[in-house]
Amino acid sequence: MSSSTGGSKSPSKGGAAGLMTPGRITVAVIALLTLVFIFENTRSTKIRLLIPEVTMPLWMALFGTAVIGAVCGAYFVRRRK
Repeated sequence: MSSSTGGSKSPSKGGAAGLMTPGRITVAVIALLTLVFIFENTRSTKIRLLIPEVTMPLWMALFGTAVIGAVCGAYFVRRRK
């Protein structure tokens, strides 16, 4: 007796299916929620940067923190490879 699989076992990686992995979808949802959170907080606030005190819109501080975090994350991911 022989068994036939009827095709290849590996899924096709062409088209949009290859671009929409669960990890990428998760990152996109987190990024979208982060942007909503940032743009919902638009009032000005005082921020202390070690010595000086700066007044800026809260969204700018949140966005700046997100960018710094993304750069640090990208650095560590790139360094691990």
